[in-house]
Amino acid sequence: MRRALELAGQARGATSPNPPVGAVLVRDGEVVGEGRTQPPGQPHAEVMALRQAGERARGATLYVTLEPCCHFNRTPPCTRAVIEAGVAEVRLATADPNPRVSGKGVAELKAAGLRVRAATGRDRDAARELMDAHAKYITTGLPLVVAKYAMSLDGKIATRDGDSRWVSGPQSRARAHELRRVADAVAVGVNTVLRDDPRLTARNDRDEPYPRQPLRIVLDDYGRTPLTAKLLHEPGKAMLAVQSIDAQKQAALEKQGMEVVALPAHEGSVSLRALLALLGQREVTSLLVEGGGTLLGSFMDAGLIDQVAAFVAPVLIGGAEAPSAIMGAGVQRMAEAARLTRVRTERLGDDVLVTGYVRDPWTRR
Repeated sequence: MRRALELAGQARGATSPNPPVGAVLVRDGEVVGEGRTQPPGQPHAEVMALRQAGERARGATLYVTLEPCCHFNRTPPCTRAVIEAGVAEVRLATADPNPRVSGKGVAELKAAGLRVRAATGRDRDAARELMDAHAKYITTGLPLVVAKYAMSLDGKIATRDGDSRWVSGPQSRARAHELRRVADAVAVGVNTVLRDDPRLTARNDRDEPYPRQPLRIVLDDYGRTPLTAKLLHEPGKAMLAVQSIDAQKQAALEKQGMEVVALPAHEGSVSLRALLALLGQREVTSLLVEGGGTLLGSFMDAGLIDQVAAFVAPVLIGGAEAPSAIMGAGVQRMAEAARLTRVRTERLGDDVLVTGYVRDPWTRR
């Protein structure tokens, strides 16, 4: 199962809107087939493992990180392929959160005479973590929202003059690119574009863009994004979410390949809920919100953040006017503060990465 989880991890960022799944076939103590989910419309992990195993799949045990699907979608049901291959036993890490599958895949396998065992504890938790975005999307139709930021020990993301390069160290920045690589979309506010001119692409340690790029989104109420912005000239797709925009400016942005989408306003700014609904309709399962503090504060005030990835650097910036990581209205009482669950800390050079959940995407609590 650990190997199956490793394969699922390798598939992250390449399977959306399908979940990343890993599968391993074992017969007589020997691994005879392995597979991971392929891009949409291509085979799932179970089918890839069965193809590799061939006739050796008969009588084998299948270790898979997610309950096999039992319905037609872009591809035929995996349960049928597993049964027809003569697999004797299936050990799965977690049930599928998809109501069309949950429990039904297991029932079909058992009805065909296969033994089925479900994992508990660490294996189940690890599998679910890999599929957080899928769980949120398949049960709500909305993407998983991850708030990501780098801040000083005193909670600042830049100096009072807006200088933010660099708060965090190179290892943290490399991890941030990994977060982009596995996300379907990344969002910033227009002030971040005007101040930092970010590229918003996912790049490797040689500063080369990965083949698959997240959708780059700028929340820009009235179309202030300049035509010279770097994000307009990077590989992949870009979107400008506005309330209204000058027709000539819109045409110029669209000529550079940027999609301009007009959304309703909420409390004076582009409606974040309308944006998430639009992304869900487009099968975007995860959104990495990178800031700045005003945008992150808006997501926080609206109760839309599911997960946090905070890079904390051992530097002190100070200054009452220096921007904080999450601004907005905030809460009035400590009892109302969002307390993260499943908190983890990781050392990245001199920095510390703190991750946790505001809301569990599997239980919505």
